[in-house]
Amino acid sequence: MKKIQIAYERPSYRTREELNELRTNIQFCGDDKKVIVITSCTPGEGKTKTAINLSVSFAELQKNVLLIDADMRKSVMPKRLGIDGIDEGLSHFLSGQCALADTVMATNIPRLHILFGGVVVPNPTELLSSERFSSMLESFREVYDYIIIDSAPLGLVVDSSIIAKDTDGALLVIESGKVKYRLVQEVKRKLETADCSVLGVVLNKVDHKKNRGYYSKYYGKEYGSKKYGSYYGDLADKEKE
Repeated sequence: MKKIQIAYERPSYRTREELNELRTNIQFCGDDKKVIVITSCTPGEGKTKTAINLSVSFAELQKNVLLIDADMRKSVMPKRLGIDGIDEGLSHFLSGQCALADTVMATNIPRLHILFGGVVVPNPTELLSSERFSSMLESFREVYDYIIIDSAPLGLVVDSSIIAKDTDGALLVIESGKVKYRLVQEVKRKLETADCSVLGVVLNKVDHKKNRGYYSKYYGKEYGSKKYGSYYGDLADKEKE
């Protein structure tokens, strides 16, 4: 297996604590929830960053983790991790151009493997709907404790709902103040129609300073300002997909 060096920026202490809470909540969903798809309503809400950080968090818990980049329309994961080019990825395997063993890469983070999306293809929906994709996930279940799949925004294209039918649950990443309620409900409905349970929602890029008064009013200053809130508020200026 090829090993690559990824440029992973360790989150702040507050973000790591919130990631640990997310990880724990997923574990309490049951040991049968091991293949998880992460999607959003629109681009730029932070789903890729969430998928990367959650995968690393599980790996740090001594779990064998596979992170799959299944956004074959406009993947940002290689750039996000400082990888210049991918010779063979998911699109190559699903189109029959290479073996599965040629696509999975070990990383400098112990227990974390990555399967990148490969080249942009004109028919991602057909490839993700194939038996080849379903069989691939089944084979990975025998090897990894957790499989995290970063997929295209479900508010724009249907890819995530196609993937969802072969997973154990979904996480929906929503940027605070950006997405309309009706669109969120529509995305949730699409996941449920695919017979995929929504394990939770990650409310992302919240302005903690703006919302501090609300939390302090009900829970006290320390509770609101230091621990609780939403994910990656401190990464809001960095995260753009």
